[in-house]
Amino acid sequence: MIDQVADAFERKDYRTAARLLKQWVKQEPKNLWVQLYIGRLHEATGKQESAENVYRQLLRGTTNPKIISQARQGLGRLEAMEKERRRQALAEATADPNSGQVGVLVLEPIQAETKAEAVQKFARIMQLDAYSARLQLPMRGWRLYRTGSVGELNFYVSSLREASIPCFCAAIADIKKINVFNVHYFSPESQSSQPTVVCKNEQGQLGSLTFDWSEVTQRVEGLLPLFDEVVDRDARGNFKRKTQTLDYVQFCDLHLPERGSILRFGARNYQFQQGLALSPKPLADQRRKSKALSLEQGTTQKNWNHLVDFLNQNLPQVPVWSDFKTFAETATDFREMLGNLPSHIDLFRRKETPWDPAFQLYSGLVFLKNSSQEK
Repeated sequence: MIDQVADAFERKDYRTAARLLKQWVKQEPKNLWVQLYIGRLHEATGKQESAENVYRQLLRGTTNPKIISQARQGLGRLEAMEKERRRQALAEATADPNSGQVGVLVLEPIQAETKAEAVQKFARIMQLDAYSARLQLPMRGWRLYRTGSVGELNFYVSSLREASIPCFCAAIADIKKINVFNVHYFSPESQSSQPTVVCKNEQGQLGSLTFDWSEVTQRVEGLLPLFDEVVDRDARGNFKRKTQTLDYVQFCDLHLPERGSILRFGARNYQFQQGLALSPKPLADQRRKSKALSLEQGTTQKNWNHLVDFLNQNLPQVPVWSDFKTFAETATDFREMLGNLPSHIDLFRRKETPWDPAFQLYSGLVFLKNSSQEK
């Protein structure tokens, strides 16, 4: 039987080889030569993953030097085929003149029950060891995994999606194209279905913008930390300066994809004393009665809550993206890329922080991803 199977492979008659192997398996199911030729049949018919599994099982389960040698040769051929496939696919992906733009690759969370299989596939595609792959795959929230040319990232996205690993990529240039307006307040002339906001554009020019609530497709919420230097004692009792997070500022973006625009609200920038009353009892009056910092902070929070309630009432069905912190914990490692992305965050900073452009990146990615899905 082995001579007949070998002859069929020699002639590349894989249909005959498959028929003979089916008979051979029935006669000698535990014969390791049968398993080896089954692996070769998978390899010859384009089932590389199945062939690899067979070869690896043989290496773990036999001491026969001839079978070990041929199994290793089979793995070597598979590795060479995969390298050539990757080379050709990458060449095609980078052939477009626009493929050289800088972009980001984002991994989306996977389900716990699929992680073991996903780790193996991710390790193979990204050429990692299993331990490193396990650490990289997120279980919750987005993970900014890599930056690079859009063409190369598209190649990885295609490969990962084929392996059922959710991900996407986007060009930084496309995020920069989104118009961002920092909102000061809702105009008192706002209509119920067509509100008007007084806002500043990216050039700092003050104006107004009227829109329909139906234009808003999603909201993005996040907290941005406020840092300052404080004096502290080290283990030896010596004084030293260190940067510490003192507070957080709430931000909320409304996305208007048909206009290619984002309306950005910030708790420290929104002028609650002006414009449309968002609560029955204007809390700005409380602020005038006392200059105590704690009362001012409490008033700002209450006013912000009224603003969020107002948005909730008018956008009850609009999805809210609020996992910015998880994303930022990975994005802030890419300081060079973030340094080239305008944040459009209006906060007083003693020095720049990657958290501001990280929020712009997160909101921009939500904007682009959902806009492309709607198309």
